[in-house]
Amino acid sequence: MSDSTPFEIHHDHRDVTGGWLRPAVFGVSDGLVSNFALIAGVAGGVSAAGADVDAVVLAGLAGLVAGACSMATGEYVSVASQSELAMAEIELERTELEHRPDAERQELAQTFRRRGLDADLAAQVAEQLSRDSDAALEVHVREELGLDIHDLPSPWTAAISSFCSFTVGASIPVLPYLFGSQTLWPALVLSVVALFAVGVLVTRVTVRPWWYGGVRQVVLGGAAAAITFGIGSAIGTGIS
Repeated sequence: MSDSTPFEIHHDHRDVTGGWLRPAVFGVSDGLVSNFALIAGVAGGVSAAGADVDAVVLAGLAGLVAGACSMATGEYVSVASQSELAMAEIELERTELEHRPDAERQELAQTFRRRGLDADLAAQVAEQLSRDSDAALEVHVREELGLDIHDLPSPWTAAISSFCSFTVGASIPVLPYLFGSQTLWPALVLSVVALFAVGVLVTRVTVRPWWYGGVRQVVLGGAAAAITFGIGSAIGTGIS
């Protein structure tokens, strides 16, 4: 086989460094759990106090909008701060390469030796990589900071993913009330089904079995809703 023959690739890797997956998954889950719990708490208080069910709808819609904006803002600030810190460290490394090239080349050779290369080969590899300042910077940043210069997370991607996914999750427990429901039961059933589905979807990007992810999500989300429903009922009874 000639050296020009391309290697066969038998598998693809999933994106584990992208800036959209974590906020999207967390956003759907958080939107569903938080708004379901909020609606359950308000529904418990409304029922105990004999108030109008419109309060539940208002609380659910307010929770949806406020939560989506909060999630988007938090993700943007968090990821932007992380990216700014990464860029500052990258620029520091660039400055070191410009002013102390010999020391940085020796540092790179030591890195390759720690990875198992012989001292002579490590020195040769470091010498060759250091001829290209951009390539040398990429290697130093990857080895020392664990970052890929060309794949830093985007704060806008994280913010938009969080906003949209939270909105989707938070809208589910509100839907039955928007279609005329006067009790919590339809929202409860729909939310439990959605919680299980979200848990199953999460396992598509993990190694957990589908049923484990579904049951875990239902248990955690149901516990949050039960706690707030109990507190809402207690408060509603106190003010009725």
